[in-house]
Amino acid sequence: MRIASLAFTLSVLASSALAAEISPLVDTAWVKANAGDENVVILDIRDKIAETELGDKPYIESAVVAPYASAGWRTEVGGIPGMLPPLEQITKLIGDLGIDNDDHVVIVPWGTDSTEFGGATRIYWTFKYLGHDEVSILDGGWRQYDAAGGARSAEAAKPVPATFKAEPQDELLATTEEVAAALKAGSTKLIDGRPVEQYEGKAKSPVVRANGTIPGSINIEHAKLYSQDHALFARPETVKALSEAVGLAADKENITFCNTGHWASVTWFALSEVLGNKNTSMYDGSMAEWAADPARPIENKSGT
Repeated sequence: MRIASLAFTLSVLASSALAAEISPLVDTAWVKANAGDENVVILDIRDKIAETELGDKPYIESAVVAPYASAGWRTEVGGIPGMLPPLEQITKLIGDLGIDNDDHVVIVPWGTDSTEFGGATRIYWTFKYLGHDEVSILDGGWRQYDAAGGARSAEAAKPVPATFKAEPQDELLATTEEVAAALKAGSTKLIDGRPVEQYEGKAKSPVVRANGTIPGSINIEHAKLYSQDHALFARPETVKALSEAVGLAADKENITFCNTGHWASVTWFALSEVLGNKNTSMYDGSMAEWAADPARPIENKSGT
């Protein structure tokens, strides 16, 4: 019994050590060194790969492909676009990609700009919400991988379906009711990740009923969190400066939002994963859901 107990303890310690080594962002050198490991899955989420001019080897070697826009990572729920799919749907998608609960998933976008990179942060958030902590993003995505001479393939990998079980972490997903409660209490910061023009009410997305933002919210634009020129996510010191500039405390409870929970995931990733504020959640429905009910308050800072 003591031997069995010792073996179990060592197993737990080994698993904890492995989890501690997993970084939210990995570089191309890490991918090149670990892509062939049994429990590492390179998840290529690039859209429209076939429409590019990448020659006869447009795929990352050994990667499974599930495009962000078309694979089913998001869906319409109750008339609200871009929502997290039902658990049975999203877990089947992940399992069909050959991903099980023992795998370290590394997400690879194009790395074009903050909007496109938001596909990676959104899927990263999805894995975290589902209780899967073994997940990272390739910083700079394909742009960095290709620039570093990463191995390429003519075809995507053909995954063997696996079983993926979810353990939802509800503290990462803010509901409309929780946002309303936070607005009323005033103790939780609401962070709008949209461009300043939308935050101020000078412009809006077609999926949002009215111009403006949730009253009392602050703005950290998603574009400030990713370098389009250098294909790199913002460093911790940059995120810290941006958050302090709008009055965020290091461990303050926050809820990020945007129009449909896409740009909001960029801001969530910056605050929660890069800066380390684990009191940060994301409002999946965002302004599309909030503004759908005319009874909910909206602040238009533009005065129009």
